[in-house]
Formats: sequence, structure tokens, C-alpha cells
Amino acid sequence: MIELDAAEVVVPVAGDAGVAERTVLAPTTLHLTERRVGLVGANGSGKSTLARLLNGLVTPTSGTVRIDGLDVARHGAAVRRRVAFSFTDPSAQLVMPTCVEDVELSLRRHERDADRRRRRALAVLDRYGLREHADVSVHALSGGQKQLLALAGVLATDPDVLVADEPTTLLDLANTRRVGDLLLGLEQQLVLVTHDLELARRCDRVLVVDGGRVVFDGDAEAAVDHYVSSVATP
Repeated sequence: MIELDAAEVVVPVAGDAGVAERTVLAPTTLHLTERRVGLVGANGSGKSTLARLLNGLVTPTSGTVRIDGLDVARHGAAVRRRVAFSFTDPSAQLVMPTCVEDVELSLRRHERDADRRRRRALAVLDRYGLREHADVSVHALSGGQKQLLALAGVLATDPDVLVADEPTTLLDLANTRRVGDLLLGLEQQLVLVTHDLELARRCDRVLVVDGGRVVFDGDAEAAVDHYVSSVATP
């Protein structure tokens, strides 16, 4: 279970009068148990900050965030073994020369034997339709293939939760559908930050974030309709 209890994020901001504070996320209390949770909102609304609280990429200034009872601020390593994070730009995650080596890197703490680690990495690539690209440079992949590889890497260790921060923003329509279908078909709990409202409508629960606050929380259809109406041009 994902639990936020009055979790707040405040950051220092330098200005002419010195250093002030800006609230990026107002105190937020949530219990997220649904399998597929969507986060929607404008750029700068605070939705990515909220998502990054869930695996310790951002720590709350006050309040607490817990994953299965583990405090993210106090037990970050244990939480990150449970909660994987996928970035908008897969290039931020792909650090090894070839596809198989990149997945092997994800498995290095879980499989010490090199031969078994290689076999396991190849099986992961096969699962995500990338087996024939095992020895291909990650830089030679298409945008959709890079996103699939990034997802394969973070899912290789079988986390309990995947937080995906705008995973389809850089993709064309065909790859958006492919990646979206993959994400929404996962067994893991998914927290999906997205501007793709069709993907958001396929979630079980959607949070609308605006001005650092969750302003709507409920059924996906109702939440997306609320968001659309809030930004509709008069």
C-alpha cells in the first residue's frame, strides 16, 4: 500500500530579497491501493513531485510517505527495491553500450553469477520483444524501443510498484499505444503520470493535480472530465 500522511514539499527559492520558500506540493494525504493510478495536471502542477516521493527521488519536507509500512525517508534502499521508477526520456536510464548489458546492470545485485545473469537478461529482453536487439547499441534503437528497454530494465527485478513519469510523451502514436498497453497490463501496481488522457481514462483511479494540490481524486472518467473542464477555453 502507498500511504502519504500530510506529505509536503517545500523548496528554497533565491530572489532579490534573499532566499524564500516555495511550496511545490501542499500537505497531501492519500492511500493508494488501486492497481492502476493515474496522475494528470499541467506542467509544473506538482504531479511529478508527488510521483517522485514514492521512491525517495524527492523526500518530504514534512509529513511521511510509506510503502507497505516502510518510511521512504528512513528506509530508502528497501523502498527502492519495491518501487521502480521510469523517466520520460529513456536515455536518462540507458547507460550501458548494448541492450543486454543494460538489463544485466539492473540485475547485478540480484544475480551474482555472470552466466545466469546473462541468461536472465536475455529472457527479460525476450519478454518485451527485444531479444533480437540484445547485442545492438542502445543508441541505435528507435524511441519506442528505447522506452521498452528502459521499462525492461526497471521491471527485470520484479518490483511491487512501477512509477512511470510521462512514459509516452516522446513517442509516436503506434509506440504510445504499445507502451501504454504494456504498462496497463502489468501485474505490478502502476502509478502513471501522463498527459495522455486516453491512457488516464484506462486507470482505476485518477488524481488531478493543480498548483501543488490534489484537486480531484476519483473514478478515471470523472477525474479526466474534471481536468478537461478546468482547462477548457471559455
